[in-house]
Amino acid sequence: MKVVADLQIHSRFARAVSPQMVIPVISQWAGKKGIDLVATGDWTHPLWFRELQTNLEEAAEGIYKAKDAPEASANFLLSTEVSSIYSQGGKVRKVHTLIFAPNFKTVESINRELTKRGANLLSDGRPIVGLSAKQVAEIALEVNSDCLIIPAHAWTPHFSLYGSVSGFDSIEECFGELASSIYAIETGLSSDPAMNWRIEELEARSVVSFSDAHSPQKLGREATVFDLTELSFGAIRAAIMGQKGEGIAHTIEFYPEEGKYHYTGHRNCKVVYSPNETRKLGTICPVCGRPLTVGVMSRVEHLAGGEVETKSDIDSFGVRWIKDSQGKRPPYVMLVPLLEILSEALSSGVGSQKVLGAYDALTAQLGSEFRVLLETPIDEIERVSGTRMAEAVSKVRSGDISIEPGYDGVFGKVKIWKESGAKDAEAPIDQGMLF
Repeated sequence: MKVVADLQIHSRFARAVSPQMVIPVISQWAGKKGIDLVATGDWTHPLWFRELQTNLEEAAEGIYKAKDAPEASANFLLSTEVSSIYSQGGKVRKVHTLIFAPNFKTVESINRELTKRGANLLSDGRPIVGLSAKQVAEIALEVNSDCLIIPAHAWTPHFSLYGSVSGFDSIEECFGELASSIYAIETGLSSDPAMNWRIEELEARSVVSFSDAHSPQKLGREATVFDLTELSFGAIRAAIMGQKGEGIAHTIEFYPEEGKYHYTGHRNCKVVYSPNETRKLGTICPVCGRPLTVGVMSRVEHLAGGEVETKSDIDSFGVRWIKDSQGKRPPYVMLVPLLEILSEALSSGVGSQKVLGAYDALTAQLGSEFRVLLETPIDEIERVSGTRMAEAVSKVRSGDISIEPGYDGVFGKVKIWKESGAKDAEAPIDQGMLF
């Protein structure tokens, strides 16, 4: 059984998150995206936890559904993200940790233990605590050893396990003797699996990808597809651990260049360096003289044990799959979200009514976003939405696009039609076909 999962999101109670991030809307958008299993996010927040208890009911072991929801609606997994800010080794550390719990009883106990240790859980859906990442993991695992602990967006310069600004050089340095209980890391938007395959300590760990969505539209911009014998918390846990015949089929990735920390730089000074330039020019800003924010690509190269050979295969739908040459790792595909593709094709803002209307029309006729991007024949897309949209999806599938890499908090800029085709790219799509 293939299960498309997005297991890192936030609720309306987290900072800088859309008020639309509530169970009914999350469930609706998960269906549009083609997501089978989605995180609840933020169960540390007392008000959100109450909403979860009110609106969800257990459908299988550790798997929840919205009450009175249609049978085909998305399932939920109990999850939260904790922000640890603390001192270790003479340095301020900032690490975000995902916790997955098998039931509400476990959640209640973890929340109680965090509160006992001074955590103000009402302050934010993603609470800031003075506890170390190790202490957070210790609390969760002492309450219930079946909890899953996964470092979130592991390479982001700020607030991550390997972060260049406030992270660590290894899982063991961060989690100590609990390192053996860390079975996976989450890639974040600025890295892809192949970058993580270069890290020696990740050879025996899973590499998973999730969206970290702060709004319904961002759900599924990254996802992990599990291959399970059943849908349950235990099966998800076994898949991440590589046990009992469960596994990860593949992951769906953002182009890492589009992530906002891929390259090294200073956004205020408009300085941006590739890894090669960083090696040659250093990490001091030539404009203001302050340290540059070292990007994910340079940080990976600093910690990597060597190169990893990859290969690409094109499937019958023209989708490019990236694999490690030895076949030891799940493959992955890199995509541009459908709303972004429509935005460029329609020459309209990604959140505009024109783009959102076209998105709804397209998915209503052809199925979920993932089906459109990965499995719908190009001639079917052309029939529904015209030649330009069909060409756009085809180019994204094959990787025939250009991206100006992101840096220091600035998202990368994707162009489906390169500069040489800019004039043609301005021609509007046949909106009549979309509607």
